[in-house]
Amino acid sequence: MIGSPPGSRLVLASQGRSSRPAFRPRVLLYLPSVVLCAVILLPVFWMLVTSLKLPDEVVLDPYALLPSHWDVGNYPAALASANFTLFFFNSGSISIASAILQVALCGGAGYAFARLPFPGRGPLFALTLATIMVPPQVTIVPLFVLLKDVPLVGGNGLNGQGGFGLLNSYPGLLAPHVVGAFGIFLMRQFFLTLPGELADAARIDGAGEFMICWRIYVPLTGSAIATLAIFSFQDTWNDFLWPLVITKSSSMQTLQLALSIFQQEYSTQWTLLMAATAMICVPIVVLFVVFQRYFRQGVVLSGLKG
Repeated sequence: MIGSPPGSRLVLASQGRSSRPAFRPRVLLYLPSVVLCAVILLPVFWMLVTSLKLPDEVVLDPYALLPSHWDVGNYPAALASANFTLFFFNSGSISIASAILQVALCGGAGYAFARLPFPGRGPLFALTLATIMVPPQVTIVPLFVLLKDVPLVGGNGLNGQGGFGLLNSYPGLLAPHVVGAFGIFLMRQFFLTLPGELADAARIDGAGEFMICWRIYVPLTGSAIATLAIFSFQDTWNDFLWPLVITKSSSMQTLQLALSIFQQEYSTQWTLLMAATAMICVPIVVLFVVFQRYFRQGVVLSGLKG
């Protein structure tokens, strides 16, 4: 190779470098995501593994990675421990009603903030967003008093006294989940991404604002509606504190409260508790898997304009 021209030596050197395994720094970019996913999925894995263990195994070896005997009987045993059919109905009906009402009310408010010029629109929208910073625990007591003192409902008189109002009822369970500032913000941001020329053309043809919103813009907001419906359904389905405060009878309890039947004063039935928890997670997972395409599109497009 001593007598070879300089150009051929450069070619051979480049071929030698290309044959070596190249270092891919992109792998390092994926590593934090993999670690984060592992941390998030670890409790889910532990829940599923515990739900398939024998009760004695949880007590004797609680840190075993896998059960020595796979016991799927914990799932029917958990369902037979209480009237879970009623609890599923309570949580499901409230969550579905919340999703429908949030889509309707937040969609209308979002359209008004995005497309209708009215006095005080900016300050009112800022005030609405400011309510997101208020923890829901702060509003529990005022909301409880308001629902208890509703006139002519639940045994109350005209002055709102004498009965229980909307406490221990389906409307009372639904009350905090009817409308939310996040839903209004999400729908407003999505409506801002749609062209305003559509509304101008409809107004020239004599269409009113309700018809413009319902017939023109709503069909274009499928991804935002799916995103808001998933968020509202999940928020209501997973709510624990408000049903704990407002319900008195077991017939009005939701699934989150029903999990307490597996916890006694001095012991906890971990296998049944984890089995029931896994079954409660199934509707949320299925809902997200079915609508994940619309969910991702809605989250991305709702942040394009401010």
